[in-house]
Amino acid sequence: MDLYPEIILDHFKNPRNKGIIKNPTKTAEKENTLCGDKIRIDLLLDKNKKVRKIRFSGEGCAISQASASMLTEKLHGKPLSQIKKIPPKEIYKMLGIEISPARSKCALLSLETVKKAVNGRRHNQ
Repeated sequence: MDLYPEIILDHFKNPRNKGIIKNPTKTAEKENTLCGDKIRIDLLLDKNKKVRKIRFSGEGCAISQASASMLTEKLHGKPLSQIKKIPPKEIYKMLGIEISPARSKCALLSLETVKKAVNGRRHNQ
């Protein structure tokens, strides 16, 4: 029996939107020092502050990488104002499994990173 549902394994083995954006509008990096997971999120925004392109890079466990892949799919086309309001429970719902307190930092790393990017200054300022 697999430890994770098929959707998590699929996003971990075949990540969507993995890579970097050469000149992102906004970018941020975060690390989970407890387990070594690292995530970078790059955003390219349109004139209406909606996500035109999003990429993630980094390394880590299946949970952190799958949640980053799933989150980037969900955020494409969304306005920054909506991204700022995404609660952690949305990530847990996307993953579709019970997340232990020890693994919650892994699951939420991508959301925390994208919010850091959204709330930060323009990358090229």
